[in-house]
Amino acid sequence: MEPQRRPGGRSARVREAVLDATTAELAERGYQGLNVDSVAQRAGVHKTTVYRRWGGPEGLVADALERASEQPWPIPDTGTLAGDLRGLAELVRVGFDDPESGPVATAFVTAGMQHPDAAAALRRFYAARHDEAAVIVARAVERGEVEPDIDADEVVRLAIAPLFHRLFITHEPVTAEQARRAADVAAALARTPRES
Repeated sequence: MEPQRRPGGRSARVREAVLDATTAELAERGYQGLNVDSVAQRAGVHKTTVYRRWGGPEGLVADALERASEQPWPIPDTGTLAGDLRGLAELVRVGFDDPESGPVATAFVTAGMQHPDAAAALRRFYAARHDEAAVIVARAVERGEVEPDIDADEVVRLAIAPLFHRLFITHEPVTAEQARRAADVAAALARTPRES
């Protein structure tokens, strides 16, 4: 009979320490400045432990994204599609604007643009976020605001894509008004009857 592993245990503690250190390093140095030695030192583990389990910076980012996707998103519930999409867009805007979480979120996206493993982890992260946010559209369907066959993921993407364009393509700040406008356009398009 195989011995049962303790839930958590040392392995879980090491993972949490290393991922906390990864997040802190990303906040301070960004993806370009992320290195295994600094993460290991900050986490209080030997660098061979980090190399063996995570391989390098891209593995650290991928696992940090995996952990982040396990943390629930506070999905708005205002009673209207437009209100919920506005709340969602503002949630994204504030997250990237926050002095603590913003640099980490930016580093995740930057890593996804530079390494295939990080890109795959980023896709999984946003797929999980879109799945959570799909409830906004499901509630709108129940209220009769939109047609039942609407693509919930596409509505969510329409609401937040303009924010990512400003942040990562044109490198412009995103104001609350711009976030609201993007959400309103997505809501209007979602309510527009489609041609048969």
